[in-house]
Amino acid sequence: MLLAGSTSEQVKATRVADATTLSTNAQNANKTKIVGVVTDSKTGEPIVGAAVRLKGASAGALTDIEGNFELKASAGDVLIISSVGYSAKEVRVGKTTILSITLSEDTKTLGQVVVTAFGTGQKKETVTGSIQTVRPMELKVPAANLSTAFAGRLAGVISYQRSGEPGSNGADFFIRGISTMNGSEPLIILDGVQISKADLNAIDPEIIDSFSILKDATASAMYGTRGANGVLIIKTKSGADLERPIIGVRIENYINTPINVPKAAGAETYMRMYNEAVRNQGTGDALYSEEYIRNTLAGTDPYQYPNVDWYKEVFKNMTYNQRANMNVRGGTAKVTYFMNFNVSHETGMLRGRSKDFFSFSNSIDYIKYAFQNNVDFHLSPSASIALHLNTQINDYHGPITANNGSGGVNEVFKSIMETNSVANPIMFPQGDLSWYRWGGTKIGSFTPGNPVAMAASGYKDTFESTVIANIDYTQKLDFITKGLSFKGLVSFKNWSFSNAYRFQTYNSYMLASPAKDANGNYNLTSLGGDPSKPILNSGGSSMGDRRFYIQAYINYDRSFGDHSVSAMALYNQDEATINNPGSDLIATLPRRRQGYAFRASYDYAQRYLLEVNAGYNGSENFARGHRWGFFPSIAVGWNVSKEAFWKPLQNTVSNLKLRASYGLVGNDKTVDQRFIYLEEVVLSGDKHRPNFSTGFDGSYESRRGPGFTRYANPQITWEIGKKLNVGLDLQLFKSLNLTVDVFQEIRSNIFQKKETIPNYFGTEDAKIYGNLAKVKNWGVDVAMEYNKQFNKDWTIQARGTFTFARNRVLEYDEAANLRPALRKVGSRLNGLLGYAADGYYIDQADIDHNPKSTLGNIAIAPGDLKYKDQPDKDGNYDGKIDADDRIPMGFPTVPEINYGFGATVQYKQFDFNFTLQGQANVSLMMKDFHPFGTQSRRNVLQWVADDYWSRDNQNPNARYPRLTLHDNRHNQQESSHWLRDASFLKLRNLEVGYRFKFARVYANATNLLTFAPFKLWDPEMGGGRGMSYPLQRTFNLGVQLTFK
Repeated sequence: MLLAGSTSEQVKATRVADATTLSTNAQNANKTKIVGVVTDSKTGEPIVGAAVRLKGASAGALTDIEGNFELKASAGDVLIISSVGYSAKEVRVGKTTILSITLSEDTKTLGQVVVTAFGTGQKKETVTGSIQTVRPMELKVPAANLSTAFAGRLAGVISYQRSGEPGSNGADFFIRGISTMNGSEPLIILDGVQISKADLNAIDPEIIDSFSILKDATASAMYGTRGANGVLIIKTKSGADLERPIIGVRIENYINTPINVPKAAGAETYMRMYNEAVRNQGTGDALYSEEYIRNTLAGTDPYQYPNVDWYKEVFKNMTYNQRANMNVRGGTAKVTYFMNFNVSHETGMLRGRSKDFFSFSNSIDYIKYAFQNNVDFHLSPSASIALHLNTQINDYHGPITANNGSGGVNEVFKSIMETNSVANPIMFPQGDLSWYRWGGTKIGSFTPGNPVAMAASGYKDTFESTVIANIDYTQKLDFITKGLSFKGLVSFKNWSFSNAYRFQTYNSYMLASPAKDANGNYNLTSLGGDPSKPILNSGGSSMGDRRFYIQAYINYDRSFGDHSVSAMALYNQDEATINNPGSDLIATLPRRRQGYAFRASYDYAQRYLLEVNAGYNGSENFARGHRWGFFPSIAVGWNVSKEAFWKPLQNTVSNLKLRASYGLVGNDKTVDQRFIYLEEVVLSGDKHRPNFSTGFDGSYESRRGPGFTRYANPQITWEIGKKLNVGLDLQLFKSLNLTVDVFQEIRSNIFQKKETIPNYFGTEDAKIYGNLAKVKNWGVDVAMEYNKQFNKDWTIQARGTFTFARNRVLEYDEAANLRPALRKVGSRLNGLLGYAADGYYIDQADIDHNPKSTLGNIAIAPGDLKYKDQPDKDGNYDGKIDADDRIPMGFPTVPEINYGFGATVQYKQFDFNFTLQGQANVSLMMKDFHPFGTQSRRNVLQWVADDYWSRDNQNPNARYPRLTLHDNRHNQQESSHWLRDASFLKLRNLEVGYRFKFARVYANATNLLTFAPFKLWDPEMGGGRGMSYPLQRTFNLGVQLTFK
């Protein structure tokens, strides 16, 4: 980051600052100019961004990239020179006006303060919980969303991205894996206030001052109900007392290209494979003749013998995007401010074919605006008020694919992947602007869409805005007792969303027989549509929500010699209201939470550490008597390296701290239903309502009474997580830092629908929920960092993270007669279940001598998949293949292992950095491939054409089974045949830059290389057919400027 900050830590992190006068006072005539240089006492290299101030005054300067500074002072004045990681020094000004000053490293203050629960600071040496802090500069990658920068950079975080579609390209992430079936997302806090993942993705890294992840019970128990899945805390920057404001500007232009787009087979390959499928099926369907194939390849008539590259018609392989950022930082001794404005413009791969046919454009045009304004009023040495305003505006224009406003570019991409090149032309020459004759085809009663028509026929405009406003007041209460303080916070958040769409219904035609009439015009058969009816559709929707939050706490922090104590007592209250016109009554009721939090800590000489925390929280989701939960935790620590016996090892092992914590956390996130302790009664529909008759004198009329869709359970209460953490913090040779944490959580009382109530009980499909399930989650996370400055020219910083998290279901309410392999107890969350494939049937005898399949819709034949019969709970085989023969297989679809490593190298004004990231212990299931099925558009992907079973290629390891004309449900079952290893290693980020005095220019790229055993599409996207909008590779050029 180029922007210089108010503190030397921030300036040093940016490595860009020059000698800038900070004084707000007029210069006196008797002061002379003092110039100097500040260097490291060991290496002799210049210290960038060191603060040089006059003692007893606000005047001062910051050292530039060469360590130089200048300011005006008088003989006898005292200069205070300080920089993060160094011991401060005082120098008295004498007769000389040229100074050379050296600073010595101070390991006691290096990385001293860590942001903990509710934004309070704690000395790193006394932290007993599992907390990782991340430098904001490490999150500055050319990514559209902040969450996509997490992968491989944060120990304990499992992260992956499923889509590259603009507006939907954020990452999913979990802290230490998944411990429950309900609500596994972590809590995200911005400046003390809860925000959503969408809000997080809108944050510009330029505004971040500190970034912390709270992982164990001690770190998160104070959040009670909200902190069960870990907490991510972001604190934004504040202003500074500066003579002149510092202005930072960043401009980036970048190119996106898709990664690993699935390829379709060519026209000839498709037609010959279709003919083979017809012969295999024996249905007598018409074949593509050799004449038809020749005419198609020769381009004889593009309407009668079409050959369309649908992907090139609709999508492009390169998009141009821009980002710009500007921030201002400054203030006086009384008022300081920080303002940041960011705008980004994303386009998509869609060509915007609508302009070729209609008067509108539906190309993707996605503009995001973000504004952060922080103002601090220093009312007195003991009182201050801070105002924070965060505003986000998202303006999206893009395609829709249906006349109700649904669908989008993802559906267009899927349509292209499913449409073969010879199905139909884009459109026929007959027609006019009011009634285009789009090309179409028919498969039985199914009419596939035309990808170009789908992509060109409609658009939507969505407008989304978020405003988060905070005001907090801090008051030191030293007049009562030293170390006592009070802080109160009030926050309001408003989110609104509106959507308007326009859609022009397209009408498809296919060639009749004969193809042309006597005049040479094509004979067309309509596949739907009526020219006399309106073809324009429009509509829209709007919704919003509001959140009001208050928080107040008393804090005490004081030292008595070697004894340090701190304590905090906090109250908070939260109310959220959803305004959605389509919601039912219950959904519109305010959602409320209330809570108290307590913390106390003690340390002796920063050597022996003790901390206790507790959250006492109330939730509306439970009945009276169960609404409040108490969640305590305790942690201990031992700074071994501070013992006297450790002194001989200080130069080798400069820091060694052992930590352990245990505590309870709560979760009130139920199964997407509110007030599940109450019954749910319905007065409409027939499914849940009993019949009764009314009438008299022989006249009877059948009616239905009220029914139940959910039965009451007033005993429903909190999910409880019991978290255990053992950690080690180690520093070797004052340059290599290593943090290792081993963790385990037992999550009990998990909300689950009761599965063991027999049908004769009369509940039918009505649900009964209870605290019935239990899950164990355990693992290890590791963070490593190495910093070494070899001389004034060369510096290297290397980093690495490793996270392993595995879960197992310990208890689950399920039928007792299930086969062992089908039971959830003992399985993993997000695990895969399928049939064990045993190659292909080779002939009819093989079919006759194996268990009979009940899974198919057509007769089993050679070339179909063969599945293994599985034993029941008594070890018996039933001689058939059905749903009871499924078994767990592979790894979960959420990776158990995430890792990353990288380095930053600086040589003089040049800098270079890279990050590699990978995931392992993860599987994906390919499914729903029907090349000639009735519910697909009869397309063949190249990987199928390259290796499928046939009578000429009876390969027992062929990728695809025999070809059939229709859906073959037997072969499409989830099985080990379709199971794939989804692990990968990616070159996530590569950057090179050059620093000038007031600027830095750089070039970087993301997702440059992928090493993976699975090649058909990007394995990070997960299973299915790979027909989603692909992930993107980014090439970016940027410049950062600083004005002072």
